[in-house]
Amino acid sequence: MLEGLDPEQREVATALGGPVCVLAGAGTGKTRALTHRIAYGVRAGVLAPASVLAVTFTNRAAGEMRGRLRQLGAAGVQARTFHSAALRQLQYFWPKAIGGEPPRLLDRKIQLVAEAAARCRIRLDRNELRDVTGEIEWSKVTRTTPEDYPAVLAKSGRDAPRDPAETARVYALYEQLKRDRSVIDFEDVLLLTVGVLQDRPDVADTVRRQYQHFVVDEYQDVSPLQQRLLELWLGDRESLCVVGDASQTIYSFTGATPDHLLDFRLRHPGATVIKLVRDYRSTPQVVHLANGLLGQARGRAAEHRLELVSQREAGPEPVYTEYADEPAEAEGTARHIRELLDSGLPASEIAVLYRINAQSEVYEQALADAGVPYQLRGAERFFERPEVREAGVALRGAARAGGNDTLLDGAGDLPSQVRAVLTSRGWTTEPPAGSGAVRERWESLAALVRLAEDFGRARPDATLADLVAELDERANAQHAPTVEGVTLASLHAAKGLEWDAVFLAGLTDGMMPITHAKTPEQVEEERRLLYVGVTRARRFLTLSWALARSPGGRAGRRPSRFLDGLRPGSGAAGGRRPGGGGGVERGAGARSRKRRGPVRCRVCGRTLTDPGEMKLMRCEGCPSDLDEGLYERLREWRAERAKELGQPAYCVFTDKTLMAIAEAVPDDEAGLARISGVGARKLDRFGTEVLVLCAGEELPASAGDTAGDEDGVAGGGIDEGPGDGPEGTGDEGAAEDVTTAVTEEAGK
Repeated sequence: MLEGLDPEQREVATALGGPVCVLAGAGTGKTRALTHRIAYGVRAGVLAPASVLAVTFTNRAAGEMRGRLRQLGAAGVQARTFHSAALRQLQYFWPKAIGGEPPRLLDRKIQLVAEAAARCRIRLDRNELRDVTGEIEWSKVTRTTPEDYPAVLAKSGRDAPRDPAETARVYALYEQLKRDRSVIDFEDVLLLTVGVLQDRPDVADTVRRQYQHFVVDEYQDVSPLQQRLLELWLGDRESLCVVGDASQTIYSFTGATPDHLLDFRLRHPGATVIKLVRDYRSTPQVVHLANGLLGQARGRAAEHRLELVSQREAGPEPVYTEYADEPAEAEGTARHIRELLDSGLPASEIAVLYRINAQSEVYEQALADAGVPYQLRGAERFFERPEVREAGVALRGAARAGGNDTLLDGAGDLPSQVRAVLTSRGWTTEPPAGSGAVRERWESLAALVRLAEDFGRARPDATLADLVAELDERANAQHAPTVEGVTLASLHAAKGLEWDAVFLAGLTDGMMPITHAKTPEQVEEERRLLYVGVTRARRFLTLSWALARSPGGRAGRRPSRFLDGLRPGSGAAGGRRPGGGGGVERGAGARSRKRRGPVRCRVCGRTLTDPGEMKLMRCEGCPSDLDEGLYERLREWRAERAKELGQPAYCVFTDKTLMAIAEAVPDDEAGLARISGVGARKLDRFGTEVLVLCAGEELPASAGDTAGDEDGVAGGGIDEGPGDGPEGTGDEGAAEDVTTAVTEEAGK
């Protein structure tokens, strides 16, 4: 039973007593460890199959766990979702605890929410109904009553999709309608089960006699209500094993919180804590990027991050690609996917992941144009979305009416006509505040506006009827049935999945992190969302962004701030330039830029992303062959030169650059120029003196004479960044590295 498990997984499998907390990173085989733990306990006679309840969050995950347990000879173990387990108990105990038949379970609560809103004289369209329904669900899993909703909302910092007082009124009446009709919703299943177990000790004792051992997967996603239910199941016992990763908490909008995972040892002081960090999914290159991404994180979850160690053979480096505009990005992505398909990679092993569902349209079109089959996960096809279909009907009607349509009065060109029509369907020039269905609807309509603008540029004489025909053609092209296809999905929908090749698209500030992520906590959750996306890739990983929205548009976008210090040549966080730096591939139409390959440690060969390590050309932890005498001579020389120039010492060379020189001890200009931080201007200005010091010779008395030098800082008083060597980006690096130099000096 223990064969094939690594040492940490084996420790999980054999830790059968007392509370156990497993901190398991992405791809570390947590499900394998869990199922082997249960099966080992059954084989060893420690766990009776019927006494074990394993709970997780999706039917798919529960089904996978049951299948594995059957294969391991532990078929009698119950593996269910929280809701499924609670519903079975509620239905069984209702006649005894409450009396009579249990209430009927609502199939879809949105209809009752709509009725409650109507009775409150609040008009909600379909998307607004989804928003209010989501707020009601969040309130119930966080155990918030209608009366407390506005205050709790304000305290949580959560963005409300509409007026909290209105939502509270709808929530209260919705609850009243359910009571009047003797129906319950899915959240009530948990609430009522908690109520029964709290109020009826005899029922709680029966449940505890049945289930004596509990296993909880994805524990970072537990809501306060689910945690309370788990505590009632457990009672005063400690036969509990939880598994989770705080760095994969991406569902806070549903009430999930990693606090229960992070506080586990506080609630269970004697708990066994085991970390799974051996990543069997992704290559070292992908894992290194994932670790680097979390290395910049802040907050409580970041303090408990796991440093993954890949167990796979080396693969290709992640590819960073910059495009001129979004259509070029989609077309470039489709082209790369076609190349992977031609090389023999199955379409089902490829995914394109993006932040919001509205981004799918341009990729649907690009893949269709390239003849690449695809399938959408977790969302309707763009042209099948209700708001898009409704907008299509409105545009078709306006096209038929022509000049007789009052919506088009005063509208000039085609894009203006489309804006006029879509304004009647809810489109506005500025996006709505916050997230939710209203924002998603706006994004879909905004995508149609962008389509009209692009179409109008390509065909200046096009009419509204021409655009409608174009939309119909696009919709028809994308409706072909697909079985084996590339997956298109949002990052949230991709959780728990993996592919050989992953394309992370649209990684610009404003989309990743999303604009409405305002607080530090919300921004950090966006970083974790990108981390989830990165760790979906087994071998091939491509990260891309577009400088402009549409062809010919202003190239004012910036790559996601989360990539600062990670993509080659980007420098430290906060020191980036618009458009990125060296080492980034240029897609179609991107502005010309010299390319720079990955910087590797000259000792162990690991790819370096930290700017300080890149200057040294080695990992901080790798052995150093620093010539300490030379290093001290260089520092004394730098102090004298800085004094003569009237500048801080780091404006001559930073400490890292001096260390790199003292480690390399170059004997000619070519060797000195290869050191990161020694650009052409520094080489011309200080190269002779540095080489004299490296040779162990004394400087001539006139070496420090700088009379007549009027360049000041602009003439070379700034230490060039990692990309400013012979293969770098030239003088573009100077402004960026001011931040690096100042940061290093402050850090001393």
